Amino acid sequence: MLIKLQKKTLVKTQLFGYVLTLLIGVFIIVSTIQLFIDAKPILNEKTDVFNTKTAVISKQVSVFKSIDKQKIYFTPKELEELQAQPFIKNISVFNNANFKIKAFSNHSESIPLFQTDLFFESIPDAYLDVKVEDWQWEKSQNFVPIVIPESYLTLYNFGFAESQGLPVLSKNTISQVEFNLKVFGNNNTEIYSSKIVGFSNKINSILVPEAFLSYANTKFGRTETSRISRVLVELDNLSDDNILRYFNDNNYDISKDKLEFSKLSFIFKSALIFISGIALVIIALSIAFILLSFNLVIQKNKEVIVNLYSIGYSYQNIARFYQVIISIITILAVVLGIVFSYYLRSVYVKKFKTVFDFSESKNQIFVIGFILAIILVSIYNIYIVKNIKKTVTKTN
Repeated sequence: MLIKLQKKTLVKTQLFGYVLTLLIGVFIIVSTIQLFIDAKPILNEKTDVFNTKTAVISKQVSVFKSIDKQKIYFTPKELEELQAQPFIKNISVFNNANFKIKAFSNHSESIPLFQTDLFFESIPDAYLDVKVEDWQWEKSQNFVPIVIPESYLTLYNFGFAESQGLPVLSKNTISQVEFNLKVFGNNNTEIYSSKIVGFSNKINSILVPEAFLSYANTKFGRTETSRISRVLVELDNLSDDNILRYFNDNNYDISKDKLEFSKLSFIFKSALIFISGIALVIIALSIAFILLSFNLVIQKNKEVIVNLYSIGYSYQNIARFYQVIISIITILAVVLGIVFSYYLRSVYVKKFKTVFDFSESKNQIFVIGFILAIILVSIYNIYIVKNIKKTVTKTN
């Protein structure tokens, strides 16, 4: 009898409208969060070991600068002007090695013998996104970690290795290879062991810890001071059009493709945040819609509810029907949103794999949907009981 009476109080179109809006909101918010989780490794790999809002600048080399090499170096005044620009958050200079370096391998079955000249540079460790334990160096240490440009590995695999009949190497493989460094100059010589601990897409340079380069320049260097030919700039707003305009006006070279990717990365993340905001608004509207509909049902059928309470039904019993119905349709909407999100993910993951070297991240769609369903059902159950209790006790 109780259920039959309460069934008549429901408006099916209102329930359908709630399910539809909640489904859309859940689908968008869950898909957006999962897309960010899946795309994050791609963004991190493309922006490599450097922070995403950094770029490397140098002076353009002209015929006159080829004659007078001093003109390729930054003066203290030029560095001050750079730091003063509103779109530049901070600047850091590259330190150059003022000594000679040779890299060579020991005899091994897995690694061919090689010997080559190298150059080193360093930047403050705070700008590198490598594991701290991999990038530490102390004077007592005989191991020197290195970061190389990813393009070097590409040139080796598809150029040198191909022409010499050598095996190609993946990032993981080459990161396991240890070799030796012969550092000499200023009548001093030392041998260090070394290994590649990271790769860079943003800068064509071989980087070592700043602590090592400072020590080595002091011990092996030909000059006491290191001249500054390249500067790392930390940008405040990647979408600022004044960035490229300023660098072009001052004849500074900048890696525009990497800057554009960083800008695209910034836009992509901003778009995801905006879409998530829209999804949250839709979910909030669906919640407001069902709560308003429930209030209208209570007001319209206030007499029936009060009579049920008067003949012995507790407010918990009266509320239970509405709790069950709203919980069921809420879970239904969330489940449908999860199903559609799973389908969308299968589509874009397939596309990612054809374009990028992509490995799937952990699927969090079910977890996000489950948490959302628990929160919504809890809110509704508490609200319904309080509203029914308020209605019957206020009348009495």
